[in-house]
Amino acid sequence: MNTSVGDDGRGSAPGVEQLFEKLRNSADANERMGWRRRIITACLPLADNIAYRFIDRGEPKEDLLQVARIGLIKTVDRYDPAKGHFLAFAVPTIRGEVRRYFRDSTWAVRVPRRVQETHLRAREATESLAQRLRRAPSVHEVAEELDVGAAELDHSRRANTAYRPVSLDAVSAVGDGGGGDTLGARCGVDDPGFSLVEDRILLRTAVAQLDPRRREIVGLIYFDGLTQREVAETFGVSQVQVCRLLKDALRQMRRLVCADDLEPCA
Repeated sequence: MNTSVGDDGRGSAPGVEQLFEKLRNSADANERMGWRRRIITACLPLADNIAYRFIDRGEPKEDLLQVARIGLIKTVDRYDPAKGHFLAFAVPTIRGEVRRYFRDSTWAVRVPRRVQETHLRAREATESLAQRLRRAPSVHEVAEELDVGAAELDHSRRANTAYRPVSLDAVSAVGDGGGGDTLGARCGVDDPGFSLVEDRILLRTAVAQLDPRRREIVGLIYFDGLTQREVAETFGVSQVQVCRLLKDALRQMRRLVCADDLEPCA
């Protein structure tokens, strides 16, 4: 007896509907248990097929099969033939059981439920779109498929680091500057980014103390990427004037930075 399922949740289950009919019409308890057992046995390939779709996500195959089969048993016990075909009910129910397993039992660090569900749905949508488009889908295509914003999708992907955190005993790659040391051995090492943060705070403070025109010229040139000529056109002045104002602004900023005594000044 073959039980198959397509990507859309539809498929064929020859004989299963008839077995449910016999189960429903049986009055003997032992006989009903027998029909129930036959239905579960006939649908095991369906549950296993769903489990195998999650097999590359780091969880033991045996655990996934067990979760999917438990979901199948729940599905058989809850199915009402009057409400539609068995597969239309079974596929999303079993798949939901596996998703709940990933959501509730496999995350090493607890993250919001919606983030977990978006992450799992995104993986499935990415695989489905890749088959349909015959290429790797973009972030926006996956977000559109899930009907979520690109920012929410990105947040769920970054939360994936909470799924299986890297051990501090793991050896870092030689190419990343770690020289093959463990990650734990590198904890406490001064991060050069800290001094960069301090420099940015100091720079922001210095810019804030300029008069409005000079502050805007510095912002347009160094933060927005405009040329002196474009800034001159914006203000309706000559490029020479912009150059003079910029030099004066930089001179004031340098004086402020040196006065703060955080950087040696030549």
